[in-house]
Amino acid sequence: MLIDQFIGYIQAEKRFSALTVEAYRRDVCQFAEYMKTEYGVEDLTQVKTTQVKSYIVALKEKGLVNRSINRKASALRTFYKYCLRENLMEKSPMTGIKALKQPKALVKFVTESDINKVSFDEGDDFASRRDQLLFELLYQTGMRQAELRGLRDGDVDRSGLVLKIHGKRNKDRLVPLSRQMVKMIEQYQALRDAMFAEKDDRLLLNDKGKEMTPHYVYNKVHHLLEGVTTLKQKSPHVLRHTFATHLLDEGANLVAIQKLLGHEDLATTQIYAHNTIEQLKKIHKQAHPKG
Repeated sequence: MLIDQFIGYIQAEKRFSALTVEAYRRDVCQFAEYMKTEYGVEDLTQVKTTQVKSYIVALKEKGLVNRSINRKASALRTFYKYCLRENLMEKSPMTGIKALKQPKALVKFVTESDINKVSFDEGDDFASRRDQLLFELLYQTGMRQAELRGLRDGDVDRSGLVLKIHGKRNKDRLVPLSRQMVKMIEQYQALRDAMFAEKDDRLLLNDKGKEMTPHYVYNKVHHLLEGVTTLKQKSPHVLRHTFATHLLDEGANLVAIQKLLGHEDLATTQIYAHNTIEQLKKIHKQAHPKG
């Protein structure tokens, strides 16, 4: 089946993350169902641009916001690029389909004062040390939750004080570690190894000594941020935004932050600059006599 072949391609060759692969599968299958139901088209290589436009209108009528529609359109663009690559068609029906305008939402982050309010269990047990390490790694390195779950013991360079992070598309990057962080990792590892005799080389484990799921990491972060911030979203990705925003506030340049976050395009990192400018506007308005 064409969709299955496409999924295999973005998994094996494009190295998309598991979450992205699942989202693309869902989006393309939803599109295929619409084409079959509305137009009787079962071969996606026969879809016309006008039919794609009809699909976008249908999504809009269902109440989807422009950001969600654009994401689905992005999946379809990738799908049809694959079809062109395989010489299954001569022209993509996505040609001429422009992204819908969407408001520039400021990234959400936890203020420095609120981050300092986060409290951890004082116990010297495996779970307590693991939860603290999980949180601090996310906040102090800005890594994604999938990157956190993929960390191995060998990724920690104790003498060099750096951490190797395996990012999107199998691209690795190095992020500095403080001596305090290295000590925290070593203390956690001692407790982990004493608790679980049989395990692989994965750095962070759940309470059963197994790989953590995305939901597991989310729940840990959400619990630790509960009560210290008024943000509705209390996720691992908020800590990534917080890491970048705090660095920028302290004078770090955008190129350095881009490298630390593993962004391919500097434009992606510039959302944090916009965020800081908005904060400055707010401060100016509140503090300046003629603000």
